[in-house]
Amino acid sequence: MAIKKQFVKSKPVCKVTFSVAAKQASRASVIGDFNNWNATEGALSKLKNGTFKGVFDVSKDASYEFKYLIDGEFVNDQEADSFIWNEFAGNENGVLVV
Repeated sequence: MAIKKQFVKSKPVCKVTFSVAAKQASRASVIGDFNNWNATEGALSKLKNGTFKGVFDVSKDASYEFKYLIDGEFVNDQEADSFIWNEFAGNENGVLVV
């Protein structure tokens, strides 16, 4: 799993690339505060090597809770900036700070 941040000087956004290795999976999404926890909006594309990847524009100067949804299973990214307990989910969510 990997998160890459690329700040855009001319816009108040950060291009965030999410990558997750899931060779056996058929679908993967990144869901979080930045896309209203919508798996369709956060759909990742599967590459030939089995890694799912997607680039999203996220507003700067904020933090967002997120998770991956891989074949219906919620997974945290161990490279998240931090983790926070979420009462609704009854589990920790990763935190992205941009």
